[in-house]
Amino acid sequence: MACSDSMVSMNGTQVSYIGHDCEDIPEYLGERYGLLTRRLDLSFNQLRSLAGLKAFTGLEELVVDNNLLGNDLQLPRLPTLHTLTLNKNQLTDIEELLEHLAKATPSLQYLSLLGNEACPNQLVSLDKDEDDYQRYRYFVLHKLPTLKFLDTRKVCKIEQQEAEARGAFMKVVKPKLSDTVAPGDPRSECSFMPYTPLPRGSRDGKNHKGVFAKCHYVYYGKHSEGNRFIRNDQL
Repeated sequence: MACSDSMVSMNGTQVSYIGHDCEDIPEYLGERYGLLTRRLDLSFNQLRSLAGLKAFTGLEELVVDNNLLGNDLQLPRLPTLHTLTLNKNQLTDIEELLEHLAKATPSLQYLSLLGNEACPNQLVSLDKDEDDYQRYRYFVLHKLPTLKFLDTRKVCKIEQQEAEARGAFMKVVKPKLSDTVAPGDPRSECSFMPYTPLPRGSRDGKNHKGVFAKCHYVYYGKHSEGNRFIRNDQL
């Protein structure tokens, strides 16, 4: 899909190219804005590759929510990138992703993976609970010890200590449904149930902000710690 100035929103060093159904980052975008851009929002497209980011050498913040990025995701080395949001993509292999981010984004401090199978919680899968999510956090922090904020929560000192001590053993492995449920079992239909771990506003390209903040969500699981919520203006 061709890119033109009318399709790009630029405010100082911030560039937005949202909701244009592109599968790759247009070359024009990098050629014209790459050297100037510090914050880039590519949400609500159909991106399957981020190879075009090689032109954005000084990028500090990258928002690519609501795309089609999978386990073959490859980022060019972005030494100054400190914020990355990958909400609602198709990432399932958390270990492969984190090992890649550790090499490609050495300055990363803020990461959000909500809405991916790689990020387990009850908002995505009914068979996950708060314990699964906490183990995931320990594992992520073990792999990326420089993180200060993960998903909707600030990383606390106790988490950092636990991640250092036990994080290597906290990878959450999800069995394939076909291995645990017989054909014809009603539970086999669960994998096709639609879900949205993010609020309605985050699915609206015209109302997208892709920012980090202190967020909460309503959780009624067996390890509930009270009512929580996410406000639409926080994701």
